[in-house]
Parts: sequence; C-alpha cells; structure tokens
Amino acid sequence: MTVATDSSYGRRDFLKDSVVSVAKAAQEFAKQQAVAPEQPAPPQLRTDWLRPPGATDEALFLERCTKCGDCAKICPYGSITFHPLNGTPVIFADQMPCFLCEDTPCIAACVTEALLPIEGRTQIRMGLAVVSHRACTAGQGCHACASKCPTDALAMDFDSQRLVVTTERCVGCGLCEQVCRTVNDRVAIRITPVRLLAQPLS
Repeated sequence: MTVATDSSYGRRDFLKDSVVSVAKAAQEFAKQQAVAPEQPAPPQLRTDWLRPPGATDEALFLERCTKCGDCAKICPYGSITFHPLNGTPVIFADQMPCFLCEDTPCIAACVTEALLPIEGRTQIRMGLAVVSHRACTAGQGCHACASKCPTDALAMDFDSQRLVVTTERCVGCGLCEQVCRTVNDRVAIRITPVRLLAQPLS
C-alpha cells in the first residue's frame, strides 16, 4: 500500500521553513538579551559615622547645620568629610579618625552653633569604643591601641587578659580603631556613634 505524500512540499519549502525557524529563534534570543540583567544590590549605607567634636544632639544639629563645609575645610587632618545622602559633616573613624586638636578649629569655624565650644577634649562625646574580645590580641601582648589612646580610656586587665574601655574617658575619636587596623589582620575595636548607643554618654 502506497502512502500518499504532499508532492508540493519540496526542497525549496523545507529550506524556507528552516530559515523562518532560525529567524524566530534569533528573535527570541534577542528578546532575552534585551531584558536588563539583574543589577547588583546597592552598597549598604553606612551608619557608623560620627559627628565632629562639639556636635549638639542629632535633631538640633540637623536644624542648625547649614552644610557650609567650613569645619571640614579647616580640619588639619582631613578627618571631617560629608554624609553621602544629606551632605552634613561626618567622620568615618576607619578612614581618618579625629585627632582631638587642642584648639578644636572645627568648632571655632562653626558660626551656627551646630558645634558647641567645649572646656577640653575630654569633654568631647562622639561615640564609644567597643572591643571584640574574640578578635582582640591584647591577651597575646598587643596593647597598641591603649598606648595611643589620647584620653587613657583603654587599659589592659591582666587578671582577665582583656582590654577594657573606661566609658567616662572615651570620647569616640577613633584613633584606637585606626591603630588596630594598622597592626592587626582583624580590627578588634570599633567606635559606636553616640546616637546609636542605648543610653547617651554622660
């Protein structure tokens, strides 16, 4: 028994259908390529910034600060930079800490009283040093941060073989964080900004 075939479908038709099929596949591929690839998540905005010395409480600071940048311009160490969102003056301790200038030129440069005069650098309250004892190598003889602390807020407790922070003396300048970063593989001490502490520093 002979199977009937469509004699009208020849080689030319086959080639035509093949070309159409390839064209459709190319169109689908182009559509997929046109879809925007997934964008990587934007970097998380840092919250560990400090206000310059003498800063009023956060709400009042934001009310008074005009973002003029005078405090940053006069800082001899370039410690004061600007918040990436609102342009207000901030300090990132891990990049450049505050060196607690005796004459606090940043405060003198502020004419809106967003930064208020202080009696001495021990009265500054930018934050509080917090030690990660798991990462700290003080028990193995490293006392670099304590030796550089300008307010003697850091000391070694030899009974527990741990570094301790005297809250009343710590001004949150970040020098300890910078020193730790310089001498150790892991940074074991970081500054918690005063506004993020559970209770304000006295």
